[in-house]
Amino acid sequence: QVQLVESGGGSVQSGGSLRLSCAASGGPYRRDCMAWFRQAPGKEREEVARIITDGGTSYADSVKGRFTISQDNAKSTLDLQMNNLAPEDTAMYYCAATVIAARCGGGVGVTPKPDFRYWGQGTQVTVSS
Repeated sequence: QVQLVESGGGSVQSGGSLRLSCAASGGPYRRDCMAWFRQAPGKEREEVARIITDGGTSYADSVKGRFTISQDNAKSTLDLQMNNLAPEDTAMYYCAATVIAARCGGGVGVTPKPDFRYWGQGTQVTVSS
C-alpha cells in the first residue's frame, strides 16, 4: 500500500509563493510518474504538474512558468514550488502516484491519463487578492 501525505498549504496574498511537499511511503509505485492535481469548489479536478518517465516535467498551461515540480528521491518527496500565485490558484492540492507508468510520457493535458490510483488527503491553498 502507498501512503501520500501533503503539506505546505496555507493562505497567501496575490503574488506570493508557497511550496507544497508530498511525502510518499510504502509501495510499490512509480517514482518516475507522479503528479500534482488541484480542485477548486464547484470545479473538476485538474492536473497541474507531472514528473514524466524520461526524467522531464510537464505543466498545465495555466501554471507554466510559475509552478515547478521536483523530487527528492532520497527523502521520497514530491514538491511543488508555486510562485506568483493568483486568486484562481485557490484550491485543494493533491499529489498522486501510479503503479503503471503507461501513458505518463504524454504529459499534462494528454488523454488518456496514467492510472493515478494513489492519492493524498490534500492541502488547501488560498490566495487572496
